[in-house]
Amino acid sequence: MQALRLADLAQTFELQLIGDAGLNIVGVCALLPGKPGHLSFCADARLRAGLAQTRAAAVVLAPRDAKTFSGNALVASDPAVAFARIAGLFDERAKFTAGRHPAASIAEDAQIGAGCWIGAGVVIEAAAVIGANSFIGPNCVIGRDTQIGAGSRLEASVYLASRCRLGARAQVQPGAVIGSRGFGLARAKEGWIEVPQLGAVVVGDDVEIGANTTIDRGALDDTVIENGVKLDNQIQIAHNCRIGAHTAIAACVGIAGSTQIGQRCLIGGAVGIGGHLKIGDDIVILGRAMVTKSLSVPGAYGSGLPVMPAREWRKLIGRVRRLPRTEQRLQAIEQALKIKLSDGDSEVEHDDF
Repeated sequence: MQALRLADLAQTFELQLIGDAGLNIVGVCALLPGKPGHLSFCADARLRAGLAQTRAAAVVLAPRDAKTFSGNALVASDPAVAFARIAGLFDERAKFTAGRHPAASIAEDAQIGAGCWIGAGVVIEAAAVIGANSFIGPNCVIGRDTQIGAGSRLEASVYLASRCRLGARAQVQPGAVIGSRGFGLARAKEGWIEVPQLGAVVVGDDVEIGANTTIDRGALDDTVIENGVKLDNQIQIAHNCRIGAHTAIAACVGIAGSTQIGQRCLIGGAVGIGGHLKIGDDIVILGRAMVTKSLSVPGAYGSGLPVMPAREWRKLIGRVRRLPRTEQRLQAIEQALKIKLSDGDSEVEHDDF
């Protein structure tokens, strides 16, 4: 990787420079211990103590930290964002040479844009369209009449089913499955009858799809993933779902069919979301929550029990199991004392849980 001058980084990303403008940066590193010739960053107040100890040649800092830092620095209003953009310049993985591996199988009428790499074992079926400067890694399967936007990268063993649409600059990690059959079944006397899944999956621009994540095709309408969505590994998105723009979803989340999730939402790991629900914009759902009803008001929501010592957990579960008997005793006491409950003290319906 060619070294980049600190002054050039400051100019490119419109950052304030403190220190040696001619300093050469050859890569990026963590704040501690840091590496000579490399750039790090500090965006967390808990890491400020490391500024005096880092061996990094320069650090991206917030204005408040730059006042007391004696080394070379780039000052940014949001150091984490600025560092992420700079780090992209040093990502050698993103560079490749255009061409086609002889072991790839490409239909005669498939359209491959200029500057693409098609790896070993890739299968591209009839009428597929691959946008310019895309990277299709080994053993990927691109279905019939499927389109992939320019500048996209499918790492390896990605399955993109027929008639699906992948926007520009998509990043798809190994093992992802986009457009597999949705779980549509009708129950008859003789057993389950398969409901044909005739929709597709439409993915917007600048979407990232993690390893082994699956997105089912729609039953009639399409499953839609809007622009800028970030999906972690091992997520299940069922048929006819819609994920709003710039929403981020952590690993092991399961979303049942026909659920709509708004824009700019944050969904923690291992969350379960029921079917036919609507989640509004700017909603945060904490890890391991179970969502069984629609949420419309922006804010943070959670459920489940945080981790605790096993002995305390057993006691808590014991109390929970005794709640029905406790409730019966309270009702008996209330009846005996002829206590009339106010509306606010009435029982909570089961649907509210």
